[in-house]
Amino acid sequence: MMCTTDAATTPFLYDEAPDFTARSTHGDISLSAFRGRWVLLFSHPSDFTPVCTSELIAFARQSEKFAALNCQLLALSIDGLYSHLAWLNSIKVNFNIDIPFPLIEDPSMDIARAFGMLPRHSHSSGTVRGTFLIDPEGIIRAISWYPITTGRSVLEHLRQLEAIQLSHNAPFYTPAEWQPGDDMIIPPPRTIEGARARLADTSAPDWYYKTQKGKSHE
Repeated sequence: MMCTTDAATTPFLYDEAPDFTARSTHGDISLSAFRGRWVLLFSHPSDFTPVCTSELIAFARQSEKFAALNCQLLALSIDGLYSHLAWLNSIKVNFNIDIPFPLIEDPSMDIARAFGMLPRHSHSSGTVRGTFLIDPEGIIRAISWYPITTGRSVLEHLRQLEAIQLSHNAPFYTPAEWQPGDDMIIPPPRTIEGARARLADTSAPDWYYKTQKGKSHE
């Protein structure tokens, strides 16, 4: 396993995601190999845990929707490859679900440390419960943290992906509770002239808040 970013540096929003090469249930992979695609990297503190099992199943059931949005799902757990294989086989036998995306091993916890999911000298993996949305240029666009007691919302990660992709590709923001097809926010003006022009626009409630009708999926 190789990780190219100093583990003492915790990446933040808009930083380049730490690259790594590691074994996975789909063979050896590196994060940089997915440049040109969006990546959702989500991590687990160990295999055969009930909450994490439910998350793998939930992501598997929505995997085609992520693929349609040009997003590669990558799961990570600190256990080794053979434990991963046994876990996925257990899921197949007991839940009749195939996990179609790679599950990466991280027994040294180097990847977890590089992504800031646990203190540098920690010997416990309990905080390895992060989710990182990475854009096609390898830049971190969203980070979420979850306690070991609480499962992720896969539908929220889908919504977040579509919202961030919208703003990535066009000059729009998305309001609270936005769903694809909802109205989008036009960014507020940055000059006094722009603010005055917006004040004259009776369709906006005020100069800083103006929306535009969104487009529903075909």
